[in-house]
Amino acid sequence: MINRRKFLAQAGLVSAGVLIKPDFLNASINSKQIGLQLYTLRNELPKDVKGVIAKVATAGYKEVETFGFDKKTGYWGLTSKEFSQLLKSHGLSTPSGHYGLDQFFGTGKTDDLKAYIEVAHDTGQSYITVPSLAEQFIKTAEDFKQVADKMNKAAAICKTEGLKLGYHNHNFEWKPVDGTTFYDTILKYTDPALVHMEMDIFWVVRAGQDPIEILNKHKGRYFAVHVKDRDKTNTNLNTEIGKGSIDFKKILPVAKAAGVKHYIMEQENFINIDPYVSIAESANYMKNSLPV
Repeated sequence: MINRRKFLAQAGLVSAGVLIKPDFLNASINSKQIGLQLYTLRNELPKDVKGVIAKVATAGYKEVETFGFDKKTGYWGLTSKEFSQLLKSHGLSTPSGHYGLDQFFGTGKTDDLKAYIEVAHDTGQSYITVPSLAEQFIKTAEDFKQVADKMNKAAAICKTEGLKLGYHNHNFEWKPVDGTTFYDTILKYTDPALVHMEMDIFWVVRAGQDPIEILNKHKGRYFAVHVKDRDKTNTNLNTEIGKGSIDFKKILPVAKAAGVKHYIMEQENFINIDPYVSIAESANYMKNSLPV
């Protein structure tokens, strides 16, 4: 899996000066509230955060899911309030942010959690979403239960602040351990009223699981899905929505019926395409071809 704890490693090609093709800019914009996980543009954001956010809005997105907040440098040099104003100036909102809570899961200390709660208030977010967990916390079935208990506690703290705790999956959650899996454990032992799930459809499929079956079985647990397609040739990689092998036309109506409110596009790699052209192409497909 791609390690999100390395997201501050700023590497990659600079594409900020590349223009989006006119045919994507002229795509009809409707009222569908599609979002973009900003991790998609992790290589571009440190170079020109203001320019990147402008291009996200131009590509047709109405929401963003944040990542990468640093207590010292904020969002790539902007405070959370400045970043919020930047989003608003481009007609963007942010329902959820990805925040690492390893400190809380490891020591029980709430310093980081409290800092993220303040950021969520500054940006108008409703969900503090755990993007991943350190492997050391989930080695045994008993570990799974302890993490589920800590999730409930973190979620209770969020609730007192008018916020909700979310959890985003990769594929390691379905590794069998002691007759169970981490994913089954957190669904069973976390309070559905407190801990909310964000399904990354790509990672569910890559884990050999059926997203439709999971959504139907756990209606009401999912507040968002990551709409992330799987390349047909190299199945470990992503591609633009609609070009890959995942049938979102079948999955998304089930997600909507299960209570999903946010449809967040994410792409972790680009294959022979400029990132800005790519995100515009995916936005166009989602708005005009998918039932969201």
